[in-house]
Amino acid sequence: MVKKKSVQETATVIEPIALEETAPMNNLKTSLEEIKNYDGVVGYILRNSTSASIDLKDPTKIIDYAILSSSAIDGSQELSELFDLGSVRSITVEGKNVKMLSMVIDENKITIFVEKNADSEKILKRLRVS
Repeated sequence: MVKKKSVQETATVIEPIALEETAPMNNLKTSLEEIKNYDGVVGYILRNSTSASIDLKDPTKIIDYAILSSSAIDGSQELSELFDLGSVRSITVEGKNVKMLSMVIDENKITIFVEKNADSEKILKRLRVS
């Protein structure tokens, strides 16, 4: 006599949790709103696990910029782990006409797109003190 095991499936329904924005996120948004008025700033992307804010002068490039931003941040973290470099403070990717400044602050991933001749250090310093 062969006994058959019974398999039970259970489904867990996860209801969305209402989250309030925290003070650090508000401070970052305030800083980014100020930075977007700096000379040469093209726009920014701010994202975390619950939300994303995108402000670009050319909205037709949102998807391209979002993919580039995500790939650069994830890639820099993987390279840092691979070569045991410690935590990455910021990364800069420079193209023909535009630079991309990316950093992770707490759980927030921030990328700022600027013209090639913009003052990157001024922007990075502004974000580090917020």
